[in-house]
Amino acid sequence: MKNYDVIVIGAGNAGLSSAATLALEGKKVCVFEKHNIPGGCGTSFRRGRFEFEVALHQLSSMGTEEKPGPLRKLFKEYGILDQIEWIEIDSLYKVNLPGGLGVALPTTRKGAEETLIKQFPEEKASILAYFDTVYKFCGEMDDFAAASANSTGGEPSNIKKLLTQALFAKKYPYLAKYALKTTDEVLEDFFKSKELQLCLSAYWCFMGMPPERFPFYILAKCTNIYIEDKPFYLRGGSQVISQALTEAIKKAGGDVKFSCGVKKIVVENGEAVGVIDANGQEYRCKKIISNISPIHTYANLVDRELIPREAREYLSGYTVGISALTCFIGLDCPPETIGFTDSFNLIYDDLDANETFKDAYTLFPDKDPIIATCYTVDDPKVSPEGTSIITAGTLKYGTPWEELNPDEYYETKYKAANIIIDRLEKRFPGIRSHIEEIEVATPLTHMRYLNHPGGAIYGYEQDVKSSFVFFPREVFIKNLTFAGGWVNVCGFGPNYMFGNQVAKQVSKEVK
Repeated sequence: MKNYDVIVIGAGNAGLSSAATLALEGKKVCVFEKHNIPGGCGTSFRRGRFEFEVALHQLSSMGTEEKPGPLRKLFKEYGILDQIEWIEIDSLYKVNLPGGLGVALPTTRKGAEETLIKQFPEEKASILAYFDTVYKFCGEMDDFAAASANSTGGEPSNIKKLLTQALFAKKYPYLAKYALKTTDEVLEDFFKSKELQLCLSAYWCFMGMPPERFPFYILAKCTNIYIEDKPFYLRGGSQVISQALTEAIKKAGGDVKFSCGVKKIVVENGEAVGVIDANGQEYRCKKIISNISPIHTYANLVDRELIPREAREYLSGYTVGISALTCFIGLDCPPETIGFTDSFNLIYDDLDANETFKDAYTLFPDKDPIIATCYTVDDPKVSPEGTSIITAGTLKYGTPWEELNPDEYYETKYKAANIIIDRLEKRFPGIRSHIEEIEVATPLTHMRYLNHPGGAIYGYEQDVKSSFVFFPREVFIKNLTFAGGWVNVCGFGPNYMFGNQVAKQVSKEVK
């Protein structure tokens, strides 16, 4: 029986960063991954002469060489920074409004303000006041996080009370006012124009929550981080990071086992003491970090009679999040041929994003906002010369797809993809005639490859009541903790850094 200091279940973003941190600190660590490659969502696949990125839109928190962000610093610690060809993206995003108007925001605060003022001159004062609020809010959030770093936390209800106390409000006025508000509540306070609100709320799609439920604190943080640290992509896609982290773990003396999932967590006297892998081999350890969902961890890896009742009750208050319907498209032409000018696009056919989001509960993407990326715009070497790679899709919940029989599934899958292509054709004439390769992923695809309930790509739903200080981070089995998007703000950058944070704490506890 082999012994480790720490076992990590799942080689997703946070699992890999956790293991890399622990290995570099001299801990004996092993990662178990069910798939035959590392990365979870951070992977790629090939069809014909194209290599498609599975999930990454924009990497946050990188910063520049002159002004490095926290993620750039972390990758440097891991020794992988110089192994990757980084691509700085020229715009935050482009919002394509009903009627054909497109508004692309530059990656500077001044540039974003000026672009919006030019398009919406009657709301100039509100635009400037809004960005000022975003920056002051984020500054207070960082101060609050730093002050709370060594605290033991508290129940969400107590923290909610804290946000409304007079002394707290005096010290953190913006945090007290906006921390528990939705995106819609804040934007409607500032702006009259629905078009302008859509231009500023674009990051809701990164968390899979409509503006009426999307926490303003996440929107503000995304806006601030992507402006200050700039959005990045990388040649070869996120699979390059996943592979580099895997090699860093091995180089530091850690083990990574592929095609070898965990079948059972061994619990003795209320403590996690090891795992049994899919081959029946048992391993002992002092700590376990699960990078898979708490649902699967408790319900499938722990003996039923040993699952704490408190864990069931606690997690019952959280809802499994949304999945996606995605078309991976290889074109036989450069992006400018079809008028694709910005790497990240959010396409609306209706001004009421909350109403059209309801289509996420249905099978077909008739009205859903379309999220479309083409990083060939920023770097022609992302795809073969004279070609383009476009990823385009909509957010969809898994339940309707789970109810289809096999024959219905394939017919529905390609009918849904055709709807997306038809809608793209209206915005980018000629796209259909230039398709050389296309692959379609549904929520069932995500279920199969990620092993997530409902094919969830963002973990639990991250609305105001389930995020910020309300993430499900309570520990119910000693020596078992979690890392990843199920217990943190979802996203590549946030979870690399959260995995590092979790590992630092676990490292202190492992003697």
